[in-house]
Amino acid sequence: MRWALVKVSLAVTAMVVVAFAVPLGLVIREMARDRAFSNAEREAAAVAPALSITTDREQLERVVASAGSDAGMAVHIPASGKESGGTDIGRQRATDDDIAAVREMGRASTTEVAGGSTLLQPVALSSGEIAVVEVYVPESEVTNGVGTAWAVLAAVGAALIVGSVAVADRLGVRMVQPAQRLVEGAHELGEGKLGARVPEEGPNELRLAAVAFNSMADQVVQLLANERELAADLSHRLRTPLTVLRLNAASLGDGPAADQTRSAVEQLEREVDTIIRTARDAKPQTAAAGPGAGCDAAEVVRERMGFWSALAEDEGRKWRVAGADRPVRIPVARADLAASLDALLGNVFRHTTEGTAFAVDLHNGEDAVIVLVSDAGPGIPDPDAAMARGRGSGNDGSTGLGLDIVRRLAESTGGDVRIGSSVLGGTEVRLWIQLDGRAAPVRRGHRGSVRRRRQPRVAATFNRSRSLP
Repeated sequence: MRWALVKVSLAVTAMVVVAFAVPLGLVIREMARDRAFSNAEREAAAVAPALSITTDREQLERVVASAGSDAGMAVHIPASGKESGGTDIGRQRATDDDIAAVREMGRASTTEVAGGSTLLQPVALSSGEIAVVEVYVPESEVTNGVGTAWAVLAAVGAALIVGSVAVADRLGVRMVQPAQRLVEGAHELGEGKLGARVPEEGPNELRLAAVAFNSMADQVVQLLANERELAADLSHRLRTPLTVLRLNAASLGDGPAADQTRSAVEQLEREVDTIIRTARDAKPQTAAAGPGAGCDAAEVVRERMGFWSALAEDEGRKWRVAGADRPVRIPVARADLAASLDALLGNVFRHTTEGTAFAVDLHNGEDAVIVLVSDAGPGIPDPDAAMARGRGSGNDGSTGLGLDIVRRLAESTGGDVRIGSSVLGGTEVRLWIQLDGRAAPVRRGHRGSVRRRRQPRVAATFNRSRSLP
């Protein structure tokens, strides 16, 4: 494309230069010729008044000397009456036939001679005879300035051609470079370099193509991230039945079968952890619930506590559920809320010792629903670090994905998740689910931190002491 533009510009400019420069050069040459013969006519006209008065040779020689050059002007006076011959003043260059023809026609004429041209101007004498004034015009006068004019025209034409080629080349580069970057970006994206983007510059069409390419690349990255996130979330949900298997395997006692069972459970846990850690950097977008979607939070809490209570009795843990005795509708899918509760309760069982008490509180306010999971464990010294996706607690079997699942669930409704100190002496995780969707989603300032926003008035009802019975 670049060289095509250069060739087209070169051809068009060359044709324009030829179309204008050649006629202009011819006009300049003709003007130089007209100027030279106009000067010759003025010199001849300066002698004509003297010829009409006298034909004396000496006087005419003085007139010729004052009017022009002896070598460039000649006067031919015919013989009068019975006189033979005539008077010739100056050097004759034209032939006798040419002089006789001008004298007979009675009008000026030019003729070619050696080294240039001559102007033959007839002048009427007082005797009625016709004298001829001959003015020599050398070739150098006829072509004076023509060569310089042609050189200037050629230089201007060459400059125009070079300039047009340079401009066409720059325009070609401006068009070709964005297209090349678009091709390179497509190759990089095809090779798996998901960070490949194209600068949005150049002509409007290529700029729109770059915008579309970058948008497509962002969507591809987002789709891949969502797929990895889905794999991570599904793998994390397997942690709950794995916890049950691990506890049951621990109670099998000794024996080959028991050892094999425990070994298989441990291997399965390692494989699940590997899957979660492989996909832990994905950042999916949680779709907002449509009209009529949602679930009864109280029913989900009762169901999940029915599951975890059996494990709590096996480990000697005291537990309590509050606020789940009446329906509480929330704009969250049942499976998502169950996964979030399992993640929070699984963390309690995983990161606290056996016998540690825990509680689940559900409160339904005017504009939000709060799910509070608290325990009597050692607590979390750095809540912001715990909220950082993928860090985990540093212990074996911890991927740090559970709290992120809870956070995304809350933010999909405009709420958030906060970690604090529990009245039981351990950790308190507060899941804030917005009901009306008026609050903007919480935006992360940097990894591991969550910007605080104004708490709705429903929070005031939780500023009272809670304790296990």
